[in-house]
Amino acid sequence: MSAQRPRTGPARIQPARRIAYEVLRAVHESDAYANLLLPAKLAEAQLSEADAGLATELSYGTLRRQGYYDRVLSLVTGRPLVKLDPEVLDALRLGAHQLLGMRVAAHAAVDESVALVAANGKRSATGFVNGVLRTLTRSTPEEWRERAMAGLAGDQLLASEESHPLWIVEAFREALDADGRSGELRDLLEADNLAPRVSLVALPGLSTPEQVGELGSVSPIAARSAGGDPASNPVVASGRARVQDEGSQLAALALSRARPIRAGESWLDLCSGPGGKAAVLAAEAAIGGATLLANEVIPARAQLVRNALAAFADPPEVVVNDGRAVASSGELFDRILLDAPCTGLGALRRRPEARWRKQPSDLEELGLLQAELLDAAVSVMAPDGLLAYVTCSPHRAETRDAIAGVLARHPTLVALDTPAVLAGIATHSLDLGPGLHAQLWPHRHGTDAMFIQLLIRPAAPL
Repeated sequence: MSAQRPRTGPARIQPARRIAYEVLRAVHESDAYANLLLPAKLAEAQLSEADAGLATELSYGTLRRQGYYDRVLSLVTGRPLVKLDPEVLDALRLGAHQLLGMRVAAHAAVDESVALVAANGKRSATGFVNGVLRTLTRSTPEEWRERAMAGLAGDQLLASEESHPLWIVEAFREALDADGRSGELRDLLEADNLAPRVSLVALPGLSTPEQVGELGSVSPIAARSAGGDPASNPVVASGRARVQDEGSQLAALALSRARPIRAGESWLDLCSGPGGKAAVLAAEAAIGGATLLANEVIPARAQLVRNALAAFADPPEVVVNDGRAVASSGELFDRILLDAPCTGLGALRRRPEARWRKQPSDLEELGLLQAELLDAAVSVMAPDGLLAYVTCSPHRAETRDAIAGVLARHPTLVALDTPAVLAGIATHSLDLGPGLHAQLWPHRHGTDAMFIQLLIRPAAPL
């Protein structure tokens, strides 16, 4: 690898590349969330739609494919990447995505990556970055893939090819096998690496999907964004519609439409932040004459819930409380949504850095929290009450095992046929797997991989 001098020296850095680089640095240095930081930076910079799209692809694409690019960069540099300065490594990743994953002119990808390093105080590394990226340009993306995959087989090969940690690939394989989808693992991993189209929800009673945009795929209250900033849609700007994945919409509707609403019912959203499902439940409750209480343990997220509910003439109450202590109020609820804290492995399309940030060790602590929240929710179920347990993860420990645990601890609980409920709600057949739970999949349904299980506490033995 020859470290040639950069072609342009201190080149002007295109705003889209500068913003993408700042997002990568914040994600890796400060544990920022790309899906929260990038929109704020784009709004501040007021980029054209084309440049905003480029910044989005540069940011999300680099983060999604980070594991694969790191493998290729290790071959080129001949050294462990942990020995590189973080500012240099992120510039190399950004350049690698442009050269191996996008149709970007080589000179632009190389020169501006070099300029980013220089502008961030690493001028002494410009020759190194220039040499590494120019080495990448001397072979095709297909040739680099062949070299990077040499010697790998099975799930290790699949994990490297599709840029997922091996433990996540293995967990997905187990979940798909249990769902009767054993041959769909590559399809799922590929779907995780595609940018999802923005989904919108028309809040019932406040707007209709036809007023918001093109109709959605599976949710009866969904619309699809026409592109650009969703906030430019006047219905979204008014709060009568929101950005929300269709799987999340179905999770809320499974609870609200599992049976007719009786006027006067009391509902609880136990872990309501940031408020998307709470907004759907509030709309449904208002139509049916029910009352919703939204609970959230983190004050900042509770404020997001209040913001999500602000469009309602009489917004539901939002309280800040640990969901595990909900029984202390002495109140019972007819319907409860427990959208449990989880690994978020079902939303890797939208949260690209999550695959590198989560670890298998997270599951033990999360599993304990999920069980405690489930027990708390059960303790405040009214006779004949409904509980929807929802996670944005297909991991067996957070889904089937969590439900098996709560049913064992509470023998009076009964699992409802959730696929049958959704069959009466969804606009198209979901073709769900076996069992009483519903597991949605990005590659099959175009949604996040939401898990939904309805539970009932019968007033009398069934």
